[in-house]
Amino acid sequence: MFTRITSALLVAGLLATAAPAAHAQTTAAKKAAAAKKAAAAKKATAAKAPAKPATKPAVTPPPAPLTESQASAGIKEALNKGILRAVEFASEPDGFNANDDIHIPFPEDAILMKTTLSKLPGMNTIIGTFETQLNRAAEAAAPKAKDIFLNALANISIPDALSLVTNSSTDAATQFLRRATEAQLVTAFSPDIQAAIDQVGAGKAYAKMTSQYNRIPLMTPVQTDLAAYTTQKAVDGLFILLAKEESKIRKNPAARTSDILKQVFGRK
Repeated sequence: MFTRITSALLVAGLLATAAPAAHAQTTAAKKAAAAKKAAAAKKATAAKAPAKPATKPAVTPPPAPLTESQASAGIKEALNKGILRAVEFASEPDGFNANDDIHIPFPEDAILMKTTLSKLPGMNTIIGTFETQLNRAAEAAAPKAKDIFLNALANISIPDALSLVTNSSTDAATQFLRRATEAQLVTAFSPDIQAAIDQVGAGKAYAKMTSQYNRIPLMTPVQTDLAAYTTQKAVDGLFILLAKEESKIRKNPAARTSDILKQVFGRK
């Protein structure tokens, strides 16, 4: 009897101890299930929500169309600046002589004369200074180009200005000016070049060389028109310098030293 009572009490104690543990396990399981269900519901809600539109990058509006007055003012200022710099540079001592881009060489059709005379006693000195004298003549005549250039510049039309500004060539305005002024420059330069050739001694040197050379048997006489040759080379040199100045303004922002140059040539 006692044994049965004891066993019953033991079983009741075990059951009483196990009940809280089981209850705790059940509660934890319910919480885990609830959390899992809440997470699934949140995920489903997020999936149904409309996606946020992607942020579009800011778009820079294009510049306002170039006006006719802006184009005209811009191209004229660019050329005016280039003309003044080109003429100033060409007029300096060694402006032609020391610049490989525009240095005036010994006349091509007289190269054989140069080679032949260089073998004769006393001729090397004359030959050596002759090229320098040609370049000195061009430097002396260069200032006369300024007024001719500027007069042509004043007559550039509005349509021409617009065309020159939008032209992709880096020397479009220079070539336009060349077509408008080259013949006038050659005519104006010719007497000045002739005077400068005589003044610097190139005329006497050339006369001495050709006289000596033309006396050599079987040699074809040299008949180069020295003034015409030097004049054309001087004009070519001025346009080369002007083209370089125009290219700087078109390609290099640092060369656009005024508001109108920035407006006209700083456009993409």
